[in-house]
Amino acid sequence: MSISMYQASLPVLIRGLTNLQGILGKAQAHAAQKQIEPAVFTNARLAPDMLPLTRQVYIASDTAKGCAARLADVEAPKYEDVEQTFDELHARLQKTIDYLKEFTPQQIDGSEERAITLKMRSGPIEFTGQSYLLGFVLPNFFFHVTTAYDILRHNGVELGKLDYLGGLK
Repeated sequence: MSISMYQASLPVLIRGLTNLQGILGKAQAHAAQKQIEPAVFTNARLAPDMLPLTRQVYIASDTAKGCAARLADVEAPKYEDVEQTFDELHARLQKTIDYLKEFTPQQIDGSEERAITLKMRSGPIEFTGQSYLLGFVLPNFFFHVTTAYDILRHNGVELGKLDYLGGLK
């Protein structure tokens, strides 16, 4: 039995975004319990040359919505990247999840050979739909979700592996 492009993409991205919402919720509760200004966490980074938590969330969200749009060959919505609070970041993730849920398997399946071009600072990169999903989207998405987790864990938020993995079925 083979796995479809839809099965390999949108449910995986929705689960990752949902788990990230839970991770942010734990950070928000931790900040309240310890009376720590939430911006300490939302502006935190692992190293001086790395992006802060807010940007990790933006990029995870943008990667997910861009994936769905490109695989379905539609225009992705533009987000302004202005969210700064936990509530705003949670809302952005929910908006992205809701957007992904609008797609049907029929819109995504069959996109394995679709030509996809990413405009990067270094110049355009050409992919097929399958190489885009497996070689760019999923690694990039999980890098940013993992980095968000790591920023919060590094700053004392009590998170475990199951927070990252989410509910196991």
